[in-house]
Amino acid sequence: MREQAIEALKAVLDPELGVNIVDLGLVERLDADESGILIDLIMTSPACPQGDYLAEQCTQVMEQSFGANLPVSVQVVSFPPWEPERMSESARRQLGWIG
Repeated sequence: MREQAIEALKAVLDPELGVNIVDLGLVERLDADESGILIDLIMTSPACPQGDYLAEQCTQVMEQSFGANLPVSVQVVSFPPWEPERMSESARRQLGWIG
């Protein structure tokens, strides 16, 4: 179930960068089982205005993937701070950081 949730979250794109939140390293915690789904997100900057938007997108994607009857909780957390090292190689390539 966790792997299915990770794949579903790849549909959520950062609106400013156009890269999915999994590859950007914004998913700090993901617990998924038959009792519900808990997601903690971190933002690339503490002042990022996209936190609520991304949390809502995550909730929608989880409900589409697992049904509206499964409880979903998404929160934006401030720790640990995001660092570029959290990005996947795919994200770095997409952003032109590597060739």
